[in-house]
Amino acid sequence: MSATFIGVGGIIALFVLVALHLPLAFAMIVVGIVAFALQTDWGPALTFLASEPSQVLGSTDIAAVPLFLMMGAFVNVSGFSKDLYTAAAALLGHRRGGLAYATIGGSAAFGAICGSSPATVATFTRVALPEMLQRNYSPAFSGATIAAGGALKALIPPSLSMILYCVVARTYIFDVFIAAVIPALITILANIAAIALVVRWNPSIAPVSEQVSRQEKLMALWRAAPAILLIGVIFVGLYSGIFTVSEAASVAAVVSFGFALMRRTITINNFVTGMRDKALTAGMIYFVLIGSSVFTYFISLAKVPEQLIAFLGHLDLPPVGIIVLMLGGYLVLGAVFDELAAMIVTLPFALPVIVHFGYDPVWWAIINVIIVELGLVIPPIGLVILILHAMRPDIPLRRLYRNIIPFVVADLLVLALLTAFPSLALWLPAMLRG
Repeated sequence: MSATFIGVGGIIALFVLVALHLPLAFAMIVVGIVAFALQTDWGPALTFLASEPSQVLGSTDIAAVPLFLMMGAFVNVSGFSKDLYTAAAALLGHRRGGLAYATIGGSAAFGAICGSSPATVATFTRVALPEMLQRNYSPAFSGATIAAGGALKALIPPSLSMILYCVVARTYIFDVFIAAVIPALITILANIAAIALVVRWNPSIAPVSEQVSRQEKLMALWRAAPAILLIGVIFVGLYSGIFTVSEAASVAAVVSFGFALMRRTITINNFVTGMRDKALTAGMIYFVLIGSSVFTYFISLAKVPEQLIAFLGHLDLPPVGIIVLMLGGYLVLGAVFDELAAMIVTLPFALPVIVHFGYDPVWWAIINVIIVELGLVIPPIGLVILILHAMRPDIPLRRLYRNIIPFVVADLLVLALLTAFPSLALWLPAMLRG
């Protein structure tokens, strides 16, 4: 069999296995080893079962993942989500749609110290949704706002999606974190603009609340001060160069544990439960990275990137046309497959295409993360929508999908803006390097 036939067959086999709900990591390992063996021999192929786990487990870059997950566990038991939301609601709640703005802002802030989009959505469904419903906000609009706010986590450092991209693409994590700053701000503003337009079009879905007193605002800010301090420790430490990413994760985990102890919210039971859940998540991530490493060897040997570049070259499209074509493919994959699966599986052959056509891997990291963010809310999967519906089945799934459309449009506009002007993502890293 030719390398081309094995390459195409291996990719098709992988997508079939994923569609059949075989765990992604296992599917990549099986396809990678079998396809590599068909091109060489079973001996070299089976050595991946020893070499790749050793390489992944020994990576210092990936060590930040369990540390940030640990920080998220301590943050969850500290009540920081409620504090951040209460502070944002106190400042913005008196405006039309103010609680929706507060949900976006609170989710973005909480996402920076949580480490997980599903966890952010699950937390704000418990914290923000009752407050919004109590003030007669539309249930479907409220749920869609929470889902959109939770999906923002993917674009706000420290983002697990960014870390996984950098590990697979062998890109410097700090550069990607820096590059995400301006796109994250643009995305937050785009979501806020979407809310403003929706509540202006239909004011009844977001009634105006009474303005709280200045003293209540100060009390809410004081209560949220530890969470704000933790966010400051992470961002100042990272962006000033005081910490590496792994050191920032270590410090953040220790500080968040200290706050949980000070607040006396941590118990033996929730400590053990949190550590167990985060250990399972970290194990899954490590397993996926091992599978990705094995799969990448097969992709390289089959020369899939070179063949894909040759095929795209025959289309006679400008580079931006190639990018638009690839983004369309990612949106289709994101609507059918798990968002991280779509990113990790395609990266070994998509990234060489991006580099060949003159684009920066750091810029593509931001584009990929926005695709991940869209995959979290786009039907028919939309993981965070499904999580919210599972927690609140009284809100019809169809209405949630309908109300998420303005936020999806906002993200698509951001994606188009960053595609047309890559410098929006690359300007800040270039300035800091200069």
